[in-house]
Amino acid sequence: MTRRTTTALSAALALVTGLALAGCSSAGAADGEPRVEVAGAFIPEPVNADMAGGFLTVTNTGDTGDTLTSVTSDLSDDVQMHETKNQKMRQVTSFDVPAHGELRLERGGSHLMFMELKRTPKKGDTVRLRLNFKESGAIDVRVPVEDRTHNPATGRHDGHAATDGHGGHGSPQPSDHDGMRH
Repeated sequence: MTRRTTTALSAALALVTGLALAGCSSAGAADGEPRVEVAGAFIPEPVNADMAGGFLTVTNTGDTGDTLTSVTSDLSDDVQMHETKNQKMRQVTSFDVPAHGELRLERGGSHLMFMELKRTPKKGDTVRLRLNFKESGAIDVRVPVEDRTHNPATGRHDGHAATDGHGGHGSPQPSDHDGMRH
């Protein structure tokens, strides 16, 4: 082979490789859109018939952030979003989901509250949620009801709350939400 043929073959190989790699990338991965998924969702069986908490993780693999603006459910007509900062809880109107990041709703932190329950969910039941995002629209999720003491961070179901190591405040460890993807 001549030097000219080798150069031409190298250029052609580089072009074909580049096109092949471009074809393997996820469609629209760099289109500036949020790409949200929900995982690890659960509702602990409530201790009373009035309210229940909900926990999940929203992961955004997209290049743009999104905002969780509301949640509806077959369990309650009043689903609230609560933020916990400096051991103080307050109701908020939305949660941000950063680009290439996640929103964790977990025990001891930000979470969902189901007020004035239509029924009392029991372990093994499933609750339907609709998460409404500003950019991504609605995502429907089927959420299992777990033991009252369910904590994915520790795997404990024995009634002993794990603490965060700050003198027994009773805040559970952060959850890794390795539950089933919905």
